[in-house]
Amino acid sequence: MKGGVVLVIKRIYEEYKHDVYAYLLSLTHDSLLSEDLLSDTFVSAISSLPRFRGDSDIKTWLFSIARHKWYEHLRKARPNVSLDALAEQYLGSESELENRVIRRELVQRMWQLLEKEPARTKDIVLMRIEGYSFFEIAQKHGISESSARVIEHRAKKRIRDTLAEEGVSYE
Repeated sequence: MKGGVVLVIKRIYEEYKHDVYAYLLSLTHDSLLSEDLLSDTFVSAISSLPRFRGDSDIKTWLFSIARHKWYEHLRKARPNVSLDALAEQYLGSESELENRVIRRELVQRMWQLLEKEPARTKDIVLMRIEGYSFFEIAQKHGISESSARVIEHRAKKRIRDTLAEEGVSYE
C-alpha cells in the first residue's frame, strides 16, 4: 500500500470506529463480539476500498459492511440458536414430531424463509427467539411495542402460510 492510502485508511478508522462499534453493540449486545466484528468490518472495508464508488456516505457504507458481518456471524452461529427454540416459536409445542429428520428439514426451511425477510424483521424475530421482550426490541428499533409485536406476528404468519402453500404439515 502506498503511504497516502494508509493515511486515508487510518483516518477513516479513527473517524468512524466508535460509531461502527456502537452500531455493532446495539445489534449484538456483546462488547467482545462487537470488537471482533469491528475488526472484521474494517478488514473487509480495507479490501473493498478500491471498489467503493462513493454512491453513499462512508459511514453508511461501513454500517452496511458491519451489518453484513453481523449477519454472517449469525449464520455461522445459527446452530447455537436452538433449532428446537425456533420450531417451538413457530410451530407451538410441536415436540411430538415422530421423525427428527423431518423436523430438522422443516426448521431449516423456516430459516430459509426467515432469511428472505427484511433485516429489521429478521432482527426482531431473532431477538424474540433469544428471549428479548417486546419492550427491549421496541427500544432497540425505535418503534412501539405493538409495532414490534405486529412485525413478529406477520413474519410468523408469512412463514406458516408459505409452509402451508408448500404442503408442509406441522400440526
